[in-house]
Amino acid sequence: MLNKGVTVMDLFESLKAKISGKNISLVFPEGSDVRVVEAAIRLAQDDLVKPVVLGAQDVVSATAKEAGFELPANLEVLDPKTYPQADFDEMVAAFVERRKGKNTEEQARQMLQDENYFGTMLVYMKKVDGLVSGAIHPTGDTVRPALQLVKTKPGVSRTSGAFLMTRNNDTERYLFADCAININPDAQALAEIAVESAKTARLFDIDPKVAMLSFSTKGSAKSDEVTKVQEATKIAQELAPDEAIEGELQFDASFVAEVAAQKAPGSKVAGQANVFVFPELQSGNIGYKMAQRFGNFKAVGPILQGLNAPISDLSRGCSAQEVYDVSLITAAQALQD
Repeated sequence: MLNKGVTVMDLFESLKAKISGKNISLVFPEGSDVRVVEAAIRLAQDDLVKPVVLGAQDVVSATAKEAGFELPANLEVLDPKTYPQADFDEMVAAFVERRKGKNTEEQARQMLQDENYFGTMLVYMKKVDGLVSGAIHPTGDTVRPALQLVKTKPGVSRTSGAFLMTRNNDTERYLFADCAININPDAQALAEIAVESAKTARLFDIDPKVAMLSFSTKGSAKSDEVTKVQEATKIAQELAPDEAIEGELQFDASFVAEVAAQKAPGSKVAGQANVFVFPELQSGNIGYKMAQRFGNFKAVGPILQGLNAPISDLSRGCSAQEVYDVSLITAAQALQD
């Protein structure tokens, strides 16, 4: 499951080791939320990232005191309402250019009053490396600016959401995708999800063996749904010929060696898969929640994949510790190509 030669350590200790000393900066748009401010302060105190918290100085300071902290010197508070006019004008111009006529200058100025749009523009303009939001905003408020401004990587048509599934003190690690965003991806999108999921897996020291899941194994059933996964597998293999990606595979054939020997003999993935790409959102969402509830796996995510820069969407029920953990993942994503 884990990369050969890697000493098994606590998942987040491993991430800390990856990002330590890399001078990665993250923006936190929700400076009025005590969980977010506490996490940002801890990240600064641990000298892991350079946090930029959006909000009025007095509000952020009061929120820090509510959490039992003083603001450290290496945490920057940035108030969009008092942002220098010349810098804001530059941001507006960059916004209008990026939107290519979809928004006027007047609309851009209005939209940039929203902290998520403002924070996302900081990412787009490379003033920070990534963004963490969603503690007090719905998913759309985080993802929409990201898709409009940061956009997806070249060759990736859409973003997707993966979950890291861990058990037994993180010694068991698997990646499930897409479990969060794309309702019914076509073959091209499914292939892109597979390739991006392999990259995400490496963040967590997983040597990716990617199974393209189906209710069919190697042509055992015929339907449009099966054909889509077969086509997606072929495209994924062409996009990333060095990755171990195989399909279509039923889950038991992908995971159980004895079943793989019968259904997919000679496969380099079947029976040993650790990255599971579901054919559509319905099965992916059901699958990760079943593993979470029946198998006592911890689900970490959704981890947004395929964007030009890392943007992370928090659960509105998150704890300060979860904000901290997601920030570590976001910072590690910033180190990827």
